[in-house]
Amino acid sequence: MDHASRAISAAGALFFDDAGRLLLVEPTYKPHWEIPGGVIEHGETPSEACRREIEEELGLVKEPGRLLVVDWAPQGDQDRVLFVFEGGLLTTADEIRLQAEELRSYEFVPPDEAGRRLIPRLARRVAEALRARESGETRYLEHGRPQA
Repeated sequence: MDHASRAISAAGALFFDDAGRLLLVEPTYKPHWEIPGGVIEHGETPSEACRREIEEELGLVKEPGRLLVVDWAPQGDQDRVLFVFEGGLLTTADEIRLQAEELRSYEFVPPDEAGRRLIPRLARRVAEALRARESGETRYLEHGRPQA
């Protein structure tokens, strides 16, 4: 298979504080908020990429929890497969140290407000990941929408 035609994959995680608020991060290189995570490098599994990105971006060593959603979400002429894992609870003992080159700030927001900070396709993906977290299932999505 031609390397140029390979899908880009990324992995992120949903982290919460003890008030049940969701962690969002503000990248320096784009105008909208995100969940922590990033691109899966060649030879890496989605969970390994998630663990590495969390350590790089937040300075936290955390083992990703269960897979919440897989989303097939092409963008432009790029095929994309996105994985969202359970990140777990962050307490005051978890000292977040942002990777300054990539992240401007972070904030814990009520889950129902998160969608207003995120671009629509990510807002749909996060909403489905929150539902999957509540129901105990893993969901398969296309463009952030559940598939039968």
